[in-house]
Amino acid sequence: MTIYIEDLKFQAILGILDFEREKPQEIIVNLTINYTFDNANFINYATVANLIEMTMQEQKFLLIEEAINTLSHTLKEAFPTIESLELKITKPTIIQNTIVSVSDIFHFDS
Repeated sequence: MTIYIEDLKFQAILGILDFEREKPQEIIVNLTINYTFDNANFINYATVANLIEMTMQEQKFLLIEEAINTLSHTLKEAFPTIESLELKITKPTIIQNTIVSVSDIFHFDS
């Protein structure tokens, strides 16, 4: 099975610049999870979305790359049936004339 979480938007502190450390900015997360479906161990997409938002807001990451790595491990720990995931974090307002994102794909051993 595949779960898609698209355009999850929330405010969080993310970045290395002084002004990014002072005030939360808009963050957009897109996620694709591939997993083995089992009626007893399904993945609740609402729980996934809440976990992502909570982790991002609590951790106040310096780098998007650091956030992606932490989120991938956090999600795999919370949902062991995840086989792979693709995670993209976007900062749509950090640069005036463009939208910047970082993404990565993770494959996990069973």
